[in-house]
Amino acid sequence: MDLAGLAWQVIMPRPLPPHLQMALEEVLLERVAAGERGPTLRFWEWSEPALVLGCNQVLANEVDLDAARRLGFVVARRLSGGGTMIVEPGRTITYSLYAPDRLVAGMSFVDSFAHLDAWTVECLRSLGVPARHRPINDIAAPEGKIGGAAQARRRGCVLHHTAIAHRMDTGLVRRLIRLGRPPVSSRGVRSADRAVAPLSLWLDLDRDEVVTALAACFRERTGAIEGELTAGELAEAGALTRRRYATADWIDRLR
Repeated sequence: MDLAGLAWQVIMPRPLPPHLQMALEEVLLERVAAGERGPTLRFWEWSEPALVLGCNQVLANEVDLDAARRLGFVVARRLSGGGTMIVEPGRTITYSLYAPDRLVAGMSFVDSFAHLDAWTVECLRSLGVPARHRPINDIAAPEGKIGGAAQARRRGCVLHHTAIAHRMDTGLVRRLIRLGRPPVSSRGVRSADRAVAPLSLWLDLDRDEVVTALAACFRERTGAIEGELTAGELAEAGALTRRRYATADWIDRLR
């Protein structure tokens, strides 16, 4: 099913703490599943730098905690799979799609990633970025990985979120993520070791200008209207943050 077949809302970014962002993912997915919110594209902004683990990763395997503390990175864990993301305020573009899973009906898991990020690839290419989809879940260029996506599915709905490096000190990757280091635990999914290619290699636009361009591309393609987070959604996410997403039991749930 094409994205244009649904009545979308677009939520533009506002700075929020990493653990609250994780909780919002669950809240909004559940709201769409319950019919309390229509299909939504949400752009994020981060209030502080973070390392975001996939739900099936072992913290000790993935993150150099000493380096994270020294460099001021919070550690969070999302409800979807995949590898660890490095995200920074004003330097990372992050967005989520929340929609009925008929949007990806009949597709393989691999094909669904290409389908749900195709609009982004097309928009970046229109801006002059040599972007393409790279299976399973990357947006890439010949120079390296521009961004990566992850998914969660429940109650007949799909959550698809993507993080794109706009500007990045690529040396941070090996300082913060334990790529190539011996595992502490035999459990869990390891992060892929791939070169990162931020959008600043090709674009002089600042992060907010790129987000505005992406939102405009999505609206043009789908006819989406403006939306916003409700007070009830934020309150529910705040409670869920305290109950789960900001707790050590969640962040270090696999050992």
